[in-house]
Amino acid sequence: MSDHRPQLTLSRTRSAVVATAALSVVLVAGCGKAPEVDHELTASLIQPVARVEIKVAREEPGRRTGEQIYSNVCTGCHAAGALGAPKTGDAGDWEARLAKGLEALVASVTNGMGAMPPKGGGADLTDTEIVRATAYLANTAGGSFEEPPVE
Repeated sequence: MSDHRPQLTLSRTRSAVVATAALSVVLVAGCGKAPEVDHELTASLIQPVARVEIKVAREEPGRRTGEQIYSNVCTGCHAAGALGAPKTGDAGDWEARLAKGLEALVASVTNGMGAMPPKGGGADLTDTEIVRATAYLANTAGGSFEEPPVE
């Protein structure tokens, strides 16, 4: 039995040498000039499947309608009646306010009232836009105020 062990060790050693030589040949064969990379093609292939682009559409102050101003500035409180704000379209909430007239309503919006800050929080609103937004909101509850036209 002692005669066979050196042969097994020699056989394993030969196998290891052959495997190492084969691996070396494969590695050396892979060496050489690096493949040319088309960076634009690579970038286009790794683009995400979907893309989201956000663009802010801003109207120039003075050119917004009452409805636009209401949607962007006033709806947060008036749609739900938050913080004591009269609800949009609720004639009961607006009855006493409508009786005071448009000028009084505009003064309340301009100066702020209760939890509502001056200009309803829309610092960039022009005086005409305040009238438009106030007339629009009051008219949803039965008012009959004329909204100044957008020029």
